[in-house]
Amino acid sequence: MSRYSEHDQEHYDRPRRRTRPRTKERPTYDDAVDGVVVTVDRGRFTLWVGEGDEAVKVMAMKARPLGRKGVVVGDRVRVVGDTSGADGSLARIVEVHERTAMLRRTADDDDPVERVIVANASQLVIVTALADPEPRPRLIDRALVAAYDARMQPLLCLTKADLADPEILLSTYRSLGVPWVVTQRGGDLSELRDRLRGRTSVMIGHSGVGKSTLVNALVPDAHREVGVVNTVTGRGRHTSTSAFMLELPDGGGWIVDTPGIRSFGLAHVQPEQLIGAFPDLDEMTEECPRGCTHGTDEPECGLDVAVTAGEADPERVESFRRLLAARSDSSY
Repeated sequence: MSRYSEHDQEHYDRPRRRTRPRTKERPTYDDAVDGVVVTVDRGRFTLWVGEGDEAVKVMAMKARPLGRKGVVVGDRVRVVGDTSGADGSLARIVEVHERTAMLRRTADDDDPVERVIVANASQLVIVTALADPEPRPRLIDRALVAAYDARMQPLLCLTKADLADPEILLSTYRSLGVPWVVTQRGGDLSELRDRLRGRTSVMIGHSGVGKSTLVNALVPDAHREVGVVNTVTGRGRHTSTSAFMLELPDGGGWIVDTPGIRSFGLAHVQPEQLIGAFPDLDEMTEECPRGCTHGTDEPECGLDVAVTAGEADPERVESFRRLLAARSDSSY
């Protein structure tokens, strides 16, 4: 005999889950519009949708079908929903276009998890103060390795030239052919603007080297917070907490201001592949033994043969090998 009568609520069957037939058909999102991610904050994404004077700033979240696929600053995406940019509106990112470049780093050299900092950038601007704080060449070397691995054009930007002579630092990188600009507080930035025009450039450097000061000068309405250098430790205070992409005036390109870094892990970079960023040296390694990394201690390396024969610039080979050592040596 049933425990419940027909008048009791428990007598009736409970509705079953997933009663609607599942389908493999996916939305086409024909009404999606293109946008570019300019900043990421706790799972919310700020995008520029549209072009020129018609561009609007839109808040969005990632659609569930994207799963664990990461979306970072610089990504070109397709969005649906409310793209009006009105207060309280929220759109959905439904697709991420294929990336043309990725600037990556790891937390340290033993960390197998790589993190994409910025996507689709063509130039890495390594901002280094000549004094206050003192330059750290090992970190510059590591940033150069990351740029070459990402197939990005590096640019060395030396700030605070009114405090120290830039020639000492420039002599270290001249043999590598790294382009450079020198700036000082209140000085002319026309050369830097020329280097940035028409490109998407990422600015990285220690806290206190002047990245935010440069950004405020290049984009007057950026209002990036400017920090100071601790007189005891010689290190700057973090003023940027996340990467932020800004359009240069008059359609001159984009710059990405990033938080100050104190380490740059390169676990994702294979040392033997770095030679590909130096075509002139790469040609000289065709006869290298199998597995040669082209480092200083490699026997019968083609670079040593080329130097001995006078076919390679010894300073350039030494500078390249310094970058290799920077990849393997985390004591910077």
